[in-house]
Amino acid sequence: MSRPLRVLTADVGTGTQDILLFESGKTIENCFKMVMPSPTVIVAERIKRATEQGRPIVLTGVTMGGGPSHWAARDHALAGYPVAVTPEAGRTFDDDLIMVEQMGFEIIDEDEAARRAQNPDLLHIELQDFDARAIITALQAFDVSPTVDALAIAAFDHGAAPPGYSDRRFRFDFIAQTVRRDPMPSAFAYAAQETPADLTRLRSIARSAARYLMLSDSRPQAPLLLMDTGSAAALGALEDPVVRAQRESVLCNIGNFHTLAFHLLNGRIQGIFEHHTGEITRSQLEQMLLKLANGTLTNDEVFNTSGHGALVLHQPSQTDRPFPFLAVTGPRRELLRGSALHPYEATPHGDMMLAGCFGLLRAFADHEPAMAPLIEPSLLASS
Repeated sequence: MSRPLRVLTADVGTGTQDILLFESGKTIENCFKMVMPSPTVIVAERIKRATEQGRPIVLTGVTMGGGPSHWAARDHALAGYPVAVTPEAGRTFDDDLIMVEQMGFEIIDEDEAARRAQNPDLLHIELQDFDARAIITALQAFDVSPTVDALAIAAFDHGAAPPGYSDRRFRFDFIAQTVRRDPMPSAFAYAAQETPADLTRLRSIARSAARYLMLSDSRPQAPLLLMDTGSAAALGALEDPVVRAQRESVLCNIGNFHTLAFHLLNGRIQGIFEHHTGEITRSQLEQMLLKLANGTLTNDEVFNTSGHGALVLHQPSQTDRPFPFLAVTGPRRELLRGSALHPYEATPHGDMMLAGCFGLLRAFADHEPAMAPLIEPSLLASS
């Protein structure tokens, strides 16, 4: 490829969406980046304005992340204002549409949604985790071409749990199966066509990504990599040379809503746990990290405190040994600031908020060997 390789990476969180437009031949620091409100926060704010105005809403689009958007739609319905939603968009709130109806939402088909959207008194909102048009518009506003050779996007996906089965258990069952099969953080990255069927949120992002390729005049068959946010951040933390130099480490990404920790030895996962950030105190998190490192953390201990779960693959031969090097990333990393565990706040390529994007870029290079020689020199030059 005679011209630079351009890869758009997007780490879609609950609080922010972090975007890096990588261009080979540039230092990472000179690549264009944005840290913007997450799609679910944007949708929530639009719904809240509709509630203030007393306007009915119609939600269309695809399955996306919930959280703030879910709570705003629920509050809109509880305030007595109509909420209509198409089936695919409705699975944002629950995989079981019967449960969505019990929330007070009306399920309508696409044709009826299109008809109602013509009503000027009603607010129509399209649900999507990757807003192609918004990102293209933002880039073009600064005279940056949106045309890319590849896309790499991360999001948190609970997966489509069967009716009556805990979303938390289903999520961690999938994590455990993945880690047992391939105990590497990059195991949570997938080429679009190989994304597991149960990961409905990531598969919906693939459809939005196809729209980006079309609107940006990019090659329609350009590669697309999809990845879990926590593992993308962990992989990104390893781009910090201090972290990468450790033979053994604990990597903890404290996100706005979820906390994910890996215990690594020579780059391989020894144990892992995931919890809800808002459900744990510093003391609880410290104890879980200590137990993760010495191999005594149990799945029930995490699940029974409203977390997702824990898995220990290998228990150290000595449980009284020193706690390993702890690297922390994530927008809520202050939860461990000043901890007796002496956390190191990883800043890969000088920007902690882009850790997920750097992890995506590294995973993409691993999945696309033909493009790796155009990516890795820029990563290494900044380390």
